[in-house]
Amino acid sequence: PVSLTDLVVILINIVYQHPKTPAQRPLTHSNAPCQGSIVSPGLRIISLLAAAAESYAEQVIVTYQYFTCSLMTIACTPYSLTPSCLAMEVLWMLCERTESAAECLHQTAVIETLLAPVIALLNGQQVKLKSPAATLPLIADVLARIANTDRGLSLFLYEKNLVVSNNERTFPAHVIVQFTLMLLEKELSSLSDSDMSQTWCGAFIFVCRQMYNTCEGLQVLRPYGLHKAVAAAWKKTSSLSERVPTPVPGATAGTFSHNMLIWEETLLDSLLNFAATPKGLLLLQQTGAITECVSYMFSRFTKKLQVSRCEKFGYGVMVTQVAATAPGVAALHTSGLVRALVVELWAVLECGIEEVGVVCPRPTPMEPIDRSCLKSFLSLVNLLSSSQAVWELLGRQPLANKSEYTLREMPTSIPDMIDRLIAVDTDAKIHSLFHYEQSHTFGLRLLSVLCCNLDSFLLLESQYNIVSMLLQSQRENVTVQDNDGEFIIDNLSVERNHVLVRVSAVGGPSERKLPPRALQEGEDPYPWPMFSSSPLPTRYTLDPPKIHHDSQDSEMRSFLASFKDSKKEASGMEDCRRQYCKMMTSKPNVLTGKGLADLLEKVVAHLSSSASECFFSPAQYKAEEKTVQSAVVSSVEQLGINTCLRYGSYLKLLTEDAVSDLPLLMRNIKILLVHAASNNCVHSSSLSRTGIRGYDWLASTVFLIMAGNMDRSLKLLLNLSSLLTSAFIWPARIHASIHVPVEVAESGISPMYWCTAHYVEMLLRAEVPLVHSAFRMSGFTPSQMCLHWLTQCFWNYLDWAEICHYVSTCVLMGPDYQVYMCVAVFTHLQPDILQRTQSQQLQVFLK
Repeated sequence: PVSLTDLVVILINIVYQHPKTPAQRPLTHSNAPCQGSIVSPGLRIISLLAAAAESYAEQVIVTYQYFTCSLMTIACTPYSLTPSCLAMEVLWMLCERTESAAECLHQTAVIETLLAPVIALLNGQQVKLKSPAATLPLIADVLARIANTDRGLSLFLYEKNLVVSNNERTFPAHVIVQFTLMLLEKELSSLSDSDMSQTWCGAFIFVCRQMYNTCEGLQVLRPYGLHKAVAAAWKKTSSLSERVPTPVPGATAGTFSHNMLIWEETLLDSLLNFAATPKGLLLLQQTGAITECVSYMFSRFTKKLQVSRCEKFGYGVMVTQVAATAPGVAALHTSGLVRALVVELWAVLECGIEEVGVVCPRPTPMEPIDRSCLKSFLSLVNLLSSSQAVWELLGRQPLANKSEYTLREMPTSIPDMIDRLIAVDTDAKIHSLFHYEQSHTFGLRLLSVLCCNLDSFLLLESQYNIVSMLLQSQRENVTVQDNDGEFIIDNLSVERNHVLVRVSAVGGPSERKLPPRALQEGEDPYPWPMFSSSPLPTRYTLDPPKIHHDSQDSEMRSFLASFKDSKKEASGMEDCRRQYCKMMTSKPNVLTGKGLADLLEKVVAHLSSSASECFFSPAQYKAEEKTVQSAVVSSVEQLGINTCLRYGSYLKLLTEDAVSDLPLLMRNIKILLVHAASNNCVHSSSLSRTGIRGYDWLASTVFLIMAGNMDRSLKLLLNLSSLLTSAFIWPARIHASIHVPVEVAESGISPMYWCTAHYVEMLLRAEVPLVHSAFRMSGFTPSQMCLHWLTQCFWNYLDWAEICHYVSTCVLMGPDYQVYMCVAVFTHLQPDILQRTQSQQLQVFLK
């Protein structure tokens, strides 16, 4: 009897023996069946194979008989129905059907047959192929299709089912990447034809790409340094292509230059796909080719091309991933993509395409964000989602604030867009807009999303005085221009009121109340108080949560006592962690206030005194008072300090001394971090040289946990700086640090992104696949949202007690709990995420 697996192996062997690939049918990554087949025998065979996969008894024999008869019938037909074409057609169709692929292709015998020639070449043996040049690309094509499925990827990465030399078993992924590296380095003398070797190499890089553009695949392939090998090949090819003489009019272009260009683009495309994951983006940045890769992506993006045949979406996810880092945003800006997004927005929002003269304005849309503008809106949200992007594109960039704007004058940069759509504070700007209310509303909606990121808001406020501008606009929007005038309730005043409350009130869902943007039916359509000066009306702040300032709770007292008694034992921390988990599940509200401060102080001091727990060398810090006082606090940092003091006062955690103690703490931390920074680090982004962008939210969180005690806060942070956890929950501590490799420090990319967010995406794909798919459909990434939450310690997203639990859990349980917390949040939000994805509001909802 012929088993189903036997039949598939026969198909592969037919390809090996009759690998005809004539010029009229180039090897593309198309899913279409062979050209010229009117009624394809492969379609009938695939239907029998699918049936055989479900009920496998006599079906396989029938399929085999029909298959052999088909081959005999078409033995003398044109190429479109040659045996190899028929076999490949069946294999392709099997790959596309999940159930059939699992039964027919995802089998050890099939994978062994596919990779047998590859293993032979790796071992320096003679391959039993009639034409290796034609067969190897066909093998790679099937392998890529298998790796593009979850089951096939798992088979390649985790099942040790291949026998290599000396009867040693290994994983298919390792064989494929080793063979790819040999092709790149041209170590296979039997395959010396340069043009053909590029074809084979490109095909096998594409197989690797299906693996390394996933988080788990990159983990497996990363030790091989494939990104370095591809980058080296690209640099070599690029230098060779520069030596090709410029074509002369009338002369025929040589195939050499054409092939060289195709090979260069293939390598760039392969490098670009490392940016599909956070850790892959770090590897891409380290190759030094990120600018060229992003420029290549932009050239394809403008043509609205897909990433590849295996991707169902365009470059949206990759653009968002690249925009999470300073080097990536700099590359996006250099490529022209940022300018293209702004120009496209202006075209759909205001006056149509650039080449067409403006004759009359379009009809006024009825929605705040019209459907025609939604795509541009979401593209800008994705681009400016991280504070790194905002700082890179807006840092030290003043607004034009011209006295006159012509109707033909279009914004071409993010500062120009803010000047025309957000900072609309003069008559000249108002008169320059065809749709003043619609366009300004669009700008305020975008501003609202940007200000959700506290670091982005601090930059906007420090440079452009956003709050003062909005308050002035509210003062002018009254019925009578005097103190007794009432606010005019319109679309713009409601939007401005929402933004003002969002940036003025700090707190989680139980600590502040944001006004809606929609009016209500009845006599009072907008019952929320509008304001045009500080302070914020009390209507928008809820009663502060009760914080346990006393550590004499029975459970907390016994917890601290047990830790004190057992801290010298080897199992002391394990007992402490068990007790902590018990309290978190039974009485979490006790883990706030003085009890939590005492606990963190003891735990961090204990861990930092243990040589086995210290990941970094202990901080040797003793700054003189004169040095501390001379440390400069930037305008952004001063605004962050004011925000922290305002939140601490609302929570009733701080005394009057905190006004001077928090700036003093920030100066001490600044000096500490300067001493710990590497002098050999040369950042890829100009603004990164001035230090970490934004505010130190962890230091402020610790200051509030310690109830404004500067000395205790500084001591805790000094001890924490020697622990591995500090590299992940304290971004300022690890930025440009001497404790990380120079190439990582130079990137300016935080471990919070390339490590924590990377593992979050990996776990989401495995544990919460619907959420992972929802992000890909939205062109958004979980890593962007994780970076947003974690950088500001979940401020404005969680209540104070939950922020305390986040910090304490990461310190006591280990830095990997930062990953688990993010996955838990996404799992909790799954119903909302799926609903908002359908309405194209995922990014705004999560922000």
